Amino acid sequence: MDQGIYLITLIGTALVLFAAFSSLIAFRFGAPLLLVFLGIGLAAGTDGLGLDFDNASVAFFIGSLALAVILFDSGFGTSFASFRAAALPAIILATFGVLLTAGLVGVATHYVVGFDWLESFLLGAAVASTDAAAVFFLLRVGNIFVRDRVRSTLEVESGSNDPMAIFLTLSLVSLIAAGAPLEPGQLAGDVALGFLLQMGIGLAAGLAGGYLIVRLVMRLKLEQGLVPIFVLALSLLVFALTGALGGSGFLAVYVAGLVAGNAQMRSTGMLKRFQDGVTWLAQIIMFLVLGLFATPSQFAEIALPALFIGLFLIFIARPVAVALCLAPFRFSRAETAFISWVGLRGAVSILLAITPLIDELEGGRSLFNIVFIIVLVSLLVQGWSVGPLAHRLGLVVPTRTGPVDKVELELPGSAHHELLAYRVVAGSPVERGERIPRWARPSLVVRDGRSMGFHYAGRLQAGDRIYIFVPDRYPRLLDRLFASPARVDPEDAEFFGAFAVDPERPAADIEAAYALGLDAEDQALSIAEFVRKRLGGRAEYGDRVPLGSIELIVREVNEEGRIVGIGLSVDPPAQPAKVPVFMSVGEAAERLWVFFRRWWKDRRRRAPTETAELPDE
Repeated sequence: MDQGIYLITLIGTALVLFAAFSSLIAFRFGAPLLLVFLGIGLAAGTDGLGLDFDNASVAFFIGSLALAVILFDSGFGTSFASFRAAALPAIILATFGVLLTAGLVGVATHYVVGFDWLESFLLGAAVASTDAAAVFFLLRVGNIFVRDRVRSTLEVESGSNDPMAIFLTLSLVSLIAAGAPLEPGQLAGDVALGFLLQMGIGLAAGLAGGYLIVRLVMRLKLEQGLVPIFVLALSLLVFALTGALGGSGFLAVYVAGLVAGNAQMRSTGMLKRFQDGVTWLAQIIMFLVLGLFATPSQFAEIALPALFIGLFLIFIARPVAVALCLAPFRFSRAETAFISWVGLRGAVSILLAITPLIDELEGGRSLFNIVFIIVLVSLLVQGWSVGPLAHRLGLVVPTRTGPVDKVELELPGSAHHELLAYRVVAGSPVERGERIPRWARPSLVVRDGRSMGFHYAGRLQAGDRIYIFVPDRYPRLLDRLFASPARVDPEDAEFFGAFAVDPERPAADIEAAYALGLDAEDQALSIAEFVRKRLGGRAEYGDRVPLGSIELIVREVNEEGRIVGIGLSVDPPAQPAKVPVFMSVGEAAERLWVFFRRWWKDRRRRAPTETAELPDE
């Protein structure tokens, strides 16, 4: 017995260590990390090293707990500012988008694989949600700096669409297991009622749970080392209690993380570091377990239909769902295409595909294998191309600041203040003489191993370590002051135009200089107000407004959303990026319409000639 414990521990820790080590390779080459972890699990499984793991209930249990931890961390790391910027389109994608994707994939599955309708829609529901871990990783590791609204939409959608997919999957599994005759009207009513009940309970429990976490952490005088464990246990309690009450535990734990992460709570810096580590461990364990559970030798018999469904999901179902959901919003065609392409499938889809095996549904193993192949296809086709596609579509904006060498130090007994330790890097604004704002209180400078008061240190030098006492929620300006110079690609050097213009100057000035044809109402506005008007009332970093032979570019937006920096380009505005036709429903429809109009015009032009050439009778 003792030897068995040692052997299991040895194998488990070896797999985790190897997965952690392999992440270095993924970071180096930009490979989808989920693909690496799944590959390790497959290599160690039945058809690889021979580790036989075939317990669906245990795999689902481990995966569900790991997913709850990941969702709590996703909510905890999402700021209200990002959530507000993309809340409505992201939530529509996370609900109606998931439903549309499941329906389209279900129809394709019915006709390609031959499953009955409920089984087909079950497979569609399993692959309908995007994977938060894969999306966050690819945007981060690839150093892909896309516009804030696009990035926020992708992050909020991937973090919040799992509850809808989970609800659909579990509901369909229950219906198939019950074996009752299908009555579409009653089924639609039951599903709608069940959805409202689960989501309503989940949302309420998440809000209450997040508030409870914040209040308990603030009031209880726990030891520093116990606070992260206490918060993690409370998040899992919210997840479990909500599920026991009939609500969506996954939605509840995400909302609880969102509330807790945006509250003025002590030990936030320590909590984030702890949760980063726990979330990485949860991802590794979940991916390894799902990889171990799969049997690649069974893939051959369903490889072709699974490949077809995977490509159908990537090139048809997801783009159609995204285009319909984002149609009411002001997303460009390139942005819509990018959002549809970054809808990677991952661990959640594989986890949901285990549920038919737990209920011992007929064809459950085939469904699991198809879903597993679809996930592999998604990661292989989409995971490697996110960076090049963002550049191709012209969505990449230059980085605003370089890396910041900063340490957040917790102050015992102070819930609303922090002590930040910055290292002054060469070329940073403070090293060049920029002053630290008055609301920050520098207290100590460490230089060459000697400590001194800030007022006696003189001008800050590269390599200095400075300690600053600040209120929490300090503005981002402080990070920018200590940031290293941002690396700018040569192709981005002219991104913001030839020179800057004062955003408070009247728009009449640029009309007088360039004769753009602005009316009197527009000329009366400031340049910043005019740009906001042309952008629909909301501007963000990198937005561009073409005006005849010039282009106005938003260089900087403050925390209140006001434009504080504008560039002007005198070069002819670049043509909008051509979106590949297979990625955009709008592009495909436009090209089809152009083709049809040309064909109709040619037909009408040939008709009189053909009539004239007919012989007289």
